[in-house]
Amino acid sequence: MLSESGNEIPDKILLKIFSFIPHKFIVSVCSRVNKKWKSIAQDSRLWSFVSLRPEISGLAIPNIDFLINLIHYRFGANLKYLELPCDLITVEVLHELSQRCPNLTHLLLDFSHGAQLADFSGLSAFPTKIRYLCLCLSETIFLDNFMKKIYNYINGAEIIHLYGTYEQGEEEEGEVYEVLNIRSLKQATPNLSVICLWGVSFIDDSHVEAFSSNCIQLAVLCLNFCPKVQGGSLKILLQRCKHLRCLLMRHTGLSNELVTQAEWDKAASLRELDISATDLSSAVLQDILTRIPGLLWLAAGQLDGLNDEVLTAWLDSGKASEIRAIDLDRSDNISEAVVKRLIEIQRTKLEGIVLTGMGHITDSLLINTLPKLQKLRILAVGTQERISLKIQFEHLIAAIAAHCPLLERLEFRWDREEIRFSEKNQKAIDVLRTRCVRLKSLVLCDGKLYEIMRANFERADLKSIVRTTVSSEVNLLYLLQQYSQLCFN
Repeated sequence: MLSESGNEIPDKILLKIFSFIPHKFIVSVCSRVNKKWKSIAQDSRLWSFVSLRPEISGLAIPNIDFLINLIHYRFGANLKYLELPCDLITVEVLHELSQRCPNLTHLLLDFSHGAQLADFSGLSAFPTKIRYLCLCLSETIFLDNFMKKIYNYINGAEIIHLYGTYEQGEEEEGEVYEVLNIRSLKQATPNLSVICLWGVSFIDDSHVEAFSSNCIQLAVLCLNFCPKVQGGSLKILLQRCKHLRCLLMRHTGLSNELVTQAEWDKAASLRELDISATDLSSAVLQDILTRIPGLLWLAAGQLDGLNDEVLTAWLDSGKASEIRAIDLDRSDNISEAVVKRLIEIQRTKLEGIVLTGMGHITDSLLINTLPKLQKLRILAVGTQERISLKIQFEHLIAAIAAHCPLLERLEFRWDREEIRFSEKNQKAIDVLRTRCVRLKSLVLCDGKLYEIMRANFERADLKSIVRTTVSSEVNLLYLLQQYSQLCFN
């Protein structure tokens, strides 16, 4: 039997246990138990992936001296990934990182909550092996002087993320400032293969064109929530970037005329496209979809122009023959018959389908088609709007358990009043849990059914799987080929 001190636990096992504990608890709790635990807590192998942003569950740093001490005695050569808030981005810290952490390849610099930028006039060193660089921008902090100091050190970067201020609230009326010179950035980073410009309010087509002229190896471009992007750069982008595989343009200001001018039929490498929540017309949507030769992944939700005619023309053209994942969220103009035809045609290939926000898509369609979807990994269905029919929930999850053994993520967005389920009969839940062993996320509306499902999974020691729609949502992003490189925060 182990003593209260835990000294009998071998160092190797203790180190492995500590690797699952957040750094803030390693520092504040584990290191204070006894001398052995303190020694293990200081092992640099525990400090490979570090976040120093307390608002994102990272370690809170009281002052610069404390951080310098961490760099000296804990980070060292094992540090590979680091997140720094604005107040810790100083000349002294960056110099120490460049000298003490030679294997640092992933760096996130968060300027979004900073009051002002430090003085970088004396900056003469910076980590030189940066492969991934993420900059969280501020509306008031201009980064040009800082960036000029580091351009010579980041020319080997392959992945750039610029995270804008979209999530900080609605845009206020007034002038939008370009807080970072995009043209200078693209000249300094010729080896980029992944560019993510997420929610950056000043990004427009001229910036997209600038990147396309210098990044011939570009494979992924994300422009989600960049409202000034209208599509004027798409023609040049598709002509220059022959390796472009993934193009994400959710919630942008795409213009029908400009989008049509792009040579979609020559986009031979394009496999993944997101045009959700744009104002593209039915004619333009049909034109795009029937010209792209080899789409595998399509997000086309929240589009008023997407209707039966467009989807039927796409299916008839043969250009949808390889589709493996499709998002039709809130596509009210698409009938159940056309959705059924899509599933029938792609039944042997579909890995993900999102049919949320479509009140006319009920459990009967899914129960009839699920036996044909043996490869399904992601499924999201249901609507929070009132519907007249009752959903036979037990039959639905029984069908999922019987026919979708590879399922990883599942969401039911129906409200509890639309779902018919008996609390006494939990056999269907047991079957779902035991047969869909790869299930990582099950999202439900908050209510009695959620409590029943959560309790069932928790009894099997699966505490993090069942979640509510308040804090979670199932989407198809996990099926993107380079999803891991698009992740930030």
